[in-house]
Amino acid sequence: MKDILGTALLDFYHGKYTEDIITETNISEEDILPLPYFFRTHAEMPQIERKALQLSKGKVLDIGCGAGCHALYLQEKGLPVTAIDTSEGAVEVCTLRGIKDARCIDLIRLENEKFDTILLLMNGTGIFQKLEFISVFLDHLKSLLTPKGQILIDSSDLRYMYDEGEDGGIWIPGDSYYGELEFSMKYKGEESDVFDWLYLDERIFETACIASGLHFEVLTRGENFDYLARITVAENNPA
Repeated sequence: MKDILGTALLDFYHGKYTEDIITETNISEEDILPLPYFFRTHAEMPQIERKALQLSKGKVLDIGCGAGCHALYLQEKGLPVTAIDTSEGAVEVCTLRGIKDARCIDLIRLENEKFDTILLLMNGTGIFQKLEFISVFLDHLKSLLTPKGQILIDSSDLRYMYDEGEDGGIWIPGDSYYGELEFSMKYKGEESDVFDWLYLDERIFETACIASGLHFEVLTRGENFDYLARITVAENNPA
């Protein structure tokens, strides 16, 4: 896959910012993803992200780190942070910005390490890709947690994007889950391959966590149908 994100972030970092990334999904038209947003300060972050950073503790794994705004903030607070992304350009930017442990690696290939806090922000459930893969990713994330560790992850319920019927149900084209999207990105004449991206509603997410022996709790909700959840090992949260 072309490294659209990494190319754009490197341009911005090196002062070559002339345009933004354009995103498009199978249920929405083209939208602008501003590059400065990836370099936002703590004060510029939405409330859900600030809450996640406030609750972060111990050794931290920042998954899908982008330009490293979350990892940098926590590192400056004195926490040991490992920042990972599948974008080589994004990881290069993180290193240039001073993140001590930034790696270009797929989450599934990260093994034999343990973390007290695992962060998945900016719709962290997106990496699950489809409903059928949730258990694979949750089991792997569980293997990376210390016994009392936590996963802090955000997502959005996309029900609001569909027409609601008189019975309270929603009309959805096709037979797939309404949070399963096909995404693509464009930047300076280059276009990425189409990739799967998952938005999870709270009910299905909690059910999946229980099936993987994990405890799920919503910590806070945002203003755009988004929410922040904390996931921990179930035996550490007796009913």
